[in-house]
Amino acid sequence: MLQINDVRAGYDRTTVLHGVDVTVPEDGVATVLGHNGAGKSTLLRTVMGLIRPSSGSVLLDGEDITRLAPHERVARGMAYVPQGQQSFPHLTTAENLLLVADGRPGGKEAVAEAMDLFPVLRELAQRRAGLLSGGQRQQLALARALVTRPRLLLLDEPTEGIQPSVVAEIEETVIALSRRSGLSVLLVEQHVGFAMRAAQRYYVLEAGRVTSSGEGGSGAEHTVRRALSV
Repeated sequence: MLQINDVRAGYDRTTVLHGVDVTVPEDGVATVLGHNGAGKSTLLRTVMGLIRPSSGSVLLDGEDITRLAPHERVARGMAYVPQGQQSFPHLTTAENLLLVADGRPGGKEAVAEAMDLFPVLRELAQRRAGLLSGGQRQQLALARALVTRPRLLLLDEPTEGIQPSVVAEIEETVIALSRRSGLSVLLVEQHVGFAMRAAQRYYVLEAGRVTSSGEGGSGAEHTVRRALSV
């Protein structure tokens, strides 16, 4: 589904990613782990087209999208959920979802499907997003991305700063989504157990370089924890 080949990228004259290679399997999950400052968010921003790499390539279904603008990548089936439980705070929960659905074929049905995944959003449909808890806003951010019915979903630490009761729900939903035919996921995550349960492939980043990679699954958790402790 997605191939990141020898990508170097960063900000102004500061290089953050140094020749990174990552593959996201079709209908599967690849997870990227690493400490703060390792380059994980920079990698997702580069894949989404928010940062232009200085070298290397990004391929989606074999098409080179390295120079495409973010909206062109969205049109090809990509969706991005950045850190920070982002929403339109002065709009209601329902309005946040309908804003994304507006003009899309089957948009209202997609909103209903997203609310089915996160039932609390239906209960809070008329509440302003700015009054939601952090966990509820994160569920809204995930739902808003899913309204676009993406083929590739980029998730940047979806459980960060979320109350434990909601973390479990988000984890279950992401894992369920990863098993849905037609959806691939590139997941950046700090929680190793969740990341390994969800992923078919894992990559550990350190100072902008892949230092460890392999097949996911619970059997790889010890290997990943050891790689992160170095």
